[in-house]
Amino acid sequence: MDLTVVAYVSYLLISVALTVWVARTLSRNGRVFLADVLKGNEKLADAVNHLLVVGFYLVNLGFVALYLRSSEAVTDARGLLEALSVKIGVVLLVLGVMHLGNVYVLNKIRRRGVMEREQTPPVGPQGWTRQSSADPWKGPAAGPAGA
Repeated sequence: MDLTVVAYVSYLLISVALTVWVARTLSRNGRVFLADVLKGNEKLADAVNHLLVVGFYLVNLGFVALYLRSSEAVTDARGLLEALSVKIGVVLLVLGVMHLGNVYVLNKIRRRGVMEREQTPPVGPQGWTRQSSADPWKGPAAGPAGA
C-alpha cells in the first residue's frame, strides 16, 4: 500500500476521532453554561446544545475532508509523520478557534442577560405614601411673626 494512502487513512481516523471527542466534551460540559445563558430554560438549552454540536460536526468534518488532499507524495515514515503532524495540527487549531468563537458569542449573550437582570429591580417599590398636594420644593410655611 502506498504511504500516501496510509497518511490519508491515518489522518481521517485521527481527525474524526478528535472531532467527535471534542464535540462530546463540549456538549456535556457546555450544557450548564447554556442553561445559565438561557436563564435556566433547560429544554431550550438542550435544543441549542444539540444544534451547536451538529453545526460543529458539519464545519469540522467538512474542513477535514477538504484538507485531506496533499500536494506532496509520502515516500517514507518520516514524511508520513510530518504530513500527519501538519494536518492534525491544523485540525486541532481549527477545533480550538471554533470553540473559542462559540464561547465568546455565548459569553456576550450571557453578559447581556446579566446586565438586563441587574437593571431590573428584583422587587417593586413598597411602602410608598402619596405626596401631599403642596409643592415638594417649597420649604415649610413660615409661622406667625415673632413666634
